[in-house]
Amino acid sequence: MKPKSLMSELVAEVFGTFILVLLGDGVVANVGLAPRLAGTAYNWNTITIGWAFAVIIAVYVTGGVSGAHLNPAVTIALAVKRGFSWGKVLPFIVAQVIGAFIGALGVYLVYREGLVSSGMPNVWSTGPGSVFGATFWGGASEGALGTYSLVNACVAEFFGTMVLLWGILASGDSKNMGLMHNMGPFLVGFTVLAVGLSLGGPSGYSINPARDFGPRLFGLLVGTQGLFDGIYWLLPPVLIPMIAGPVGVYLYDWFVSSAFKDS
Repeated sequence: MKPKSLMSELVAEVFGTFILVLLGDGVVANVGLAPRLAGTAYNWNTITIGWAFAVIIAVYVTGGVSGAHLNPAVTIALAVKRGFSWGKVLPFIVAQVIGAFIGALGVYLVYREGLVSSGMPNVWSTGPGSVFGATFWGGASEGALGTYSLVNACVAEFFGTMVLLWGILASGDSKNMGLMHNMGPFLVGFTVLAVGLSLGGPSGYSINPARDFGPRLFGLLVGTQGLFDGIYWLLPPVLIPMIAGPVGVYLYDWFVSSAFKDS
């Protein structure tokens, strides 16, 4: 089989991350704007399920070309501990951010009238000012408790990204359960679902710097306010996943892969 070119891999990363954000931020816009049911109909379960299937579809579409990293935290982790070429890391990350930006454009085109009439709310990224925060933690939601601290959000992103890496690594680990490529995307998608349902509350579970940063840039261009206020945008959704990804690989190898070394 002819080896794939770097350009074909980068195109796949752009396309895959585009699909991921188009469907992922798309479900946020669909439920968050909720024109038929109003803000009280915002359903976190719907968001987490939508993001899970966004991941599954994106991985199935592009996994055979680039491995469907679609996430700088995954790319860096695989370079640290799985032999992925360091020379490809920066190009992959740039491709992922571009794909996420274009995905946000797609969401804008689909939901433009609702977004404009709502004052261009933050359906793009996680953290303060997001539709998630505005709906669950203020306004129509009675008994809202406030927001989590920056430190707490960082902790949530750290654990969420580690769990994501564990699911990804297990999905392709032939020495473990042998799931491999045919059903692997479902395990990855269900891992994202589990992270969202169980660990996503404090930060909105970015667990993917490109997924957060690319749409955040697009939101800035179309007039969403507050996206880059303070330092939140840099820490929980961007830097913490890049640290947690490699840590997740090391822990997987210590607790799981080491059991197969003598087999």
